[in-house]
Amino acid sequence: MATSPSLRLSPWLLAGALVATSLPAAAVKPFSADYVASYMGMQGNGRMTLTAAGPGRWKYSLDVTSPLANLSQSTVFEEKDGQWRPLSGSDSSKVLTRKQVKNATYDWGRGVATWTGDVKPERAGPIPLKAGDLDALLINLALVRDAGAGKTLSYRMVEDGRVKQLTYTNAGKETIDVGGKSQTATKLVSSNGDKQTIAWVVDGMPVPARILQRDKGQDAIDLRVRGTR
Repeated sequence: MATSPSLRLSPWLLAGALVATSLPAAAVKPFSADYVASYMGMQGNGRMTLTAAGPGRWKYSLDVTSPLANLSQSTVFEEKDGQWRPLSGSDSSKVLTRKQVKNATYDWGRGVATWTGDVKPERAGPIPLKAGDLDALLINLALVRDAGAGKTLSYRMVEDGRVKQLTYTNAGKETIDVGGKSQTATKLVSSNGDKQTIAWVVDGMPVPARILQRDKGQDAIDLRVRGTR
């Protein structure tokens, strides 16, 4: 499934051009969020979950199902020195009869990231890691954390054998529907060539209430939250 940088739906959740800053990690709490998903006009369902994966470690997952495609993505990360650090990631997708599986390892002891599975040799790494690096899926959580704290939304994303500098701009407030209720959201926009990602963040919600990825001016992927718990 082709996706734009950052929902790893990145990258599907979510793009730009500044060096990431070192940001303190906010308190992490388990959650589950259900979404209505639209991919190339086909309707489906999505779910994001955050669960404990050991002392100071968490697993963040995204699953989307539709008649056209099934997607499953996850990342295991840790809280280290006030930052969130990705440790491993998996990304599997099935679009019609085509299936792909990729796995990522972020080895902070060696200071490199590598990829295995259905990856091109030039995308296998190793890629040098820097303090503050995130993978595409983690940027979803970072957007909520940093927008609420008034931080600069600039990140260095290490994903799919590449490094990208991502920046989101605050496009103001909008009213959106969340589970049948009107909510005030902060609209965040990231553009990278002919691809654009827009995220709507609602105070008190652990993940974006809506994520829209556009390609050449057309809606490609649209996730709208139905509820969280």
